[in-house]
Amino acid sequence: MKKLLRRTFLLAIIAGASFMFWAEKPIIDEGHPSIEFTIAPGSSLRSSMQQIDEALVPVQPMLMVVLAQVTGNSTKLKAGTYELKPGTTPRGLVSQLVRGEFAQEALTVIEGWNFKQMRQAINAHPSLKHDTAALSDQELMAKISSDYTKPEGLFAPDTYMFAKNSSDLQIYKQAHSLMLKRLNEAWLARDPKSPYASPYEALIMASIVEKETGKKSERTMIAGVFVNRLRQGMLLQTDPTVIYGMGDSYQGNIRKRDLLTDTPHNTYTRVGLPPTPISLPGAESLHAAMNPAVTDAVYFVARGDGSSQFSATLDAHNNAVNKYQRK
Repeated sequence: MKKLLRRTFLLAIIAGASFMFWAEKPIIDEGHPSIEFTIAPGSSLRSSMQQIDEALVPVQPMLMVVLAQVTGNSTKLKAGTYELKPGTTPRGLVSQLVRGEFAQEALTVIEGWNFKQMRQAINAHPSLKHDTAALSDQELMAKISSDYTKPEGLFAPDTYMFAKNSSDLQIYKQAHSLMLKRLNEAWLARDPKSPYASPYEALIMASIVEKETGKKSERTMIAGVFVNRLRQGMLLQTDPTVIYGMGDSYQGNIRKRDLLTDTPHNTYTRVGLPPTPISLPGAESLHAAMNPAVTDAVYFVARGDGSSQFSATLDAHNNAVNKYQRK
């Protein structure tokens, strides 16, 4: 009997050591491609491990069940889509499932995009659930619980990480929240002499600066020119606002008749700021709009190398146009 007990005890030690060795051994080695798998909502522990096995993750489902049980995690696994990376051990996989470290995807919203382009990019992303695709812009804004009804300009350009199969509404909420945060911070740090009655007016100016700037270092100068025009009651006369007002009719060229065709956003026919932003401005454009350069310039023209020539008088501006635009 004693020999049997010793043998049983020895076997138990060996089994335990083997189990611990297995739990710390990488499931797939470096150089092996990652393996994606999904655990469905409401899955039991055994069902979860079976789904992992069916996704061709090379682990023993029953051993994984035991490991989750002995580590006290049998009821803590989270449903979702995961990515098993090379070097992950069974113990590490259980921890991943407990923490809900889902497979991550990315979507980048580009500075200067308009909201329509943002929606198109989100609707086209294959790893999102497109819960908002059928909503109008106004319905989408209502879902976000915003005080704004028109979405243009109110979403921050950035790269957003999300778990695979997340709702696209999550991206809109994150981008809107980030823009409001950036807008508030820029507003609090604004030049007190800036001419805006509200943060939204400053956002409109930032969206224009974003579209007019070929060289980032000139953003404050561009803002300074437009602020000077506002203060002097001049027309802003900025082509990007005209293009925005043209909508889908814009085909890549802007003509004289387009400049003369009145729309709410045409700053050649209407004084002051347009009624809404015309793009999604980045943080630098927000800062520039609220801290414009102190300058006498009220004109600028592209030099053709990405930079601009700034002028304080119409004669100087016409000379610059002849020099850089009429070669």
